[in-house]
Amino acid sequence: QVQLVESGGGLVQAGGSLRLSCAASRSTSALNPIGWYRQASGKQRELVASLGIDSTYYTHSVKGRFIISKDNAKNTVYMQMNNLKPEDTDDYYCNAVFVFKEYWGQGTQVTVSS
Repeated sequence: QVQLVESGGGLVQAGGSLRLSCAASRSTSALNPIGWYRQASGKQRELVASLGIDSTYYTHSVKGRFIISKDNAKNTVYMQMNNLKPEDTDDYYCNAVFVFKEYWGQGTQVTVSS
């Protein structure tokens, strides 16, 4: 079992920054891949960024603005979100795969005002 707890969401003006954190109950070195999804009400959940063993993925709309990283010593994954836009407003979810099973956090809300 893996528990994932997100934090760091909030309300920010367009152009501002937020850093999301996802604290895992297991070593993040064992979670592969691990990343962030987002979902607006009534829409499909979208993969925003993820870290694999030797790869990093960003969806096109966040490239150059968001940075995903992890600190294995703290069992935490981060997503630095810069130059936020109103269209980034969503609920953000941490996701990880451990021993072929997928785990989700409870989500954190990000609201970007124009």
